Amino acid sequence: MRGVFEFPEALRPVQRVIDDALKRVETRFDAQLRSDLPPVNALCKHVEGYRGKMLRPSIAVLCAQAADADAADRFADGAPEVAASEAQVVIGAVCEMVHMATLVHDDVLDEAEVRRRAQTVNALRGNEPAVMLGDYLIASAFHLCSQLDDQSTALEIGRVSMELCAGELLQLHHREQFSLDEATYYEIVMRKTGALIGAACKLGAKHSDRLLAPDLPDRFDAFGRRLGVAFQIQDDLLDLTGEQETVGKSVHKDVEKGKPTLPVIHHLARCSPSERGITLDLLDRVAQGLSGGSEPSGPDARASNRRLADRLRDTGSIAFAEAEARRLVDEAKEALETVPDTLPKLVLLIMADAVVSRSF
Repeated sequence: MRGVFEFPEALRPVQRVIDDALKRVETRFDAQLRSDLPPVNALCKHVEGYRGKMLRPSIAVLCAQAADADAADRFADGAPEVAASEAQVVIGAVCEMVHMATLVHDDVLDEAEVRRRAQTVNALRGNEPAVMLGDYLIASAFHLCSQLDDQSTALEIGRVSMELCAGELLQLHHREQFSLDEATYYEIVMRKTGALIGAACKLGAKHSDRLLAPDLPDRFDAFGRRLGVAFQIQDDLLDLTGEQETVGKSVHKDVEKGKPTLPVIHHLARCSPSERGITLDLLDRVAQGLSGGSEPSGPDARASNRRLADRLRDTGSIAFAEAEARRLVDEAKEALETVPDTLPKLVLLIMADAVVSRSF
């Protein structure tokens, strides 16, 4: 899977399937968004630059291959070249469109200026075009998946899109409530991030050429949801401790926008009253972008963010979040224990580990 890890030589047959599938996903994605209006095409062209790890299309195709009853034979030495089915490519493109829509909308909510080391749509054109572009992406995803013969895919994408929006609304409801409990945090991130990755896994498995067992799509859904929450916790950590040049997008935005993240929640729930007061003051300074009267996201605000990160390290809250991400990855892998050991499954397990070891 591009951008997340390098395939060992023994796994190159799987890499060829994924590389070919991703090219077809990009072609289908671009064709679906094409408009007869040049301004629309220009915005769609810009959002193509948001493509990065292509996690959701990759994982959809991988799950389809791993859930296939013939997976061992398909990837045996000397076996003919394997290719993702057209339905698997469509699912990958649909999940990527929904994901792109959430990125465009999130950048508006976060007032982010950088995504994939380039200007966000809202920074380039303003909030109104960005919101409409996100809506255009969602509508395009529904139009594409409704073309599949099995309409249950469109129903699943509709349900997951509702779940995503509900998670975002729940997060907005709790904005600036840094004393949020961990259960509510997990409810938010399971909906905002876990649901779509789970759907990519479930729909990929469901559209295997020959599904090994009828319960496998649900097992892959459980794998994807846990992996998605681990992915979000790692994003929380990168936003807090990462550098924009490495992460590839605006950082330190969670606290600035009043989003409670797991390290902060853990710290505030366990620190002394005096430490809590100091931390809440730092959170307020970062959220206001003002430490000594600086402009938002200025050097003093970044210094406040660094001091905040240091305090979270001192109480073990960053280490706690790292351990939680690892625990969720382990649970995700356990969900696939009954799936036969094949090359596609091995790639999924390696990818799960890569989610928490990444620095971008």
